[in-house]
Amino acid sequence: MSAASEKDAVDEIEAAWRRERPGTSTASIGIVTRVWQLAKLFGEDRRRVLADSDVDPATLDLLSVLRRSSPPYSLTTRELAKLTLVTAGAISQRVARAERDGLVERHSEPPSRTVYVTLTPAGHALVEQTVDRVLEREFGLVSGLSDEQRDQLASLLRVLLGEVQSRCGDHSVSQVGDAGTVL
Repeated sequence: MSAASEKDAVDEIEAAWRRERPGTSTASIGIVTRVWQLAKLFGEDRRRVLADSDVDPATLDLLSVLRRSSPPYSLTTRELAKLTLVTAGAISQRVARAERDGLVERHSEPPSRTVYVTLTPAGHALVEQTVDRVLEREFGLVSGLSDEQRDQLASLLRVLLGEVQSRCGDHSVSQVGDAGTVL
């Protein structure tokens, strides 16, 4: 019997609710429960990878947003707050910590009072190394699926996420737990 056709604990939960509550739809259990379990497993695994890399999730989040911005890897603090989905105060703390560690530099361009944050060579090296570790590990976690299956799952999850965001009235990209850094 293949892994895809084997019953698991989620199937047992769904069957039990179908038996106990025959009038209640249990169609979501197989999806939502597995998504929750995957989010927990992926989050815990990413937390371990980041701990092994000696990088905290908030710093990686900041560095990743700067790295994705293209050369010269510089954004305003306002842009950083928007893209990292945290408050201006939280960005200020993250930037101060990363600046202290030599990962970013702050500067302004007179006459404007706008503060820019730029990735330093050390910050660039750290984010490159860490993103490689995280993405290689996560690819390993999903490598049990074929290329076609991964594409199909990503497409289905995109549709589901869009539908759920619409129904919940929330179209933001959010993070899951402490290690939910959006790379």
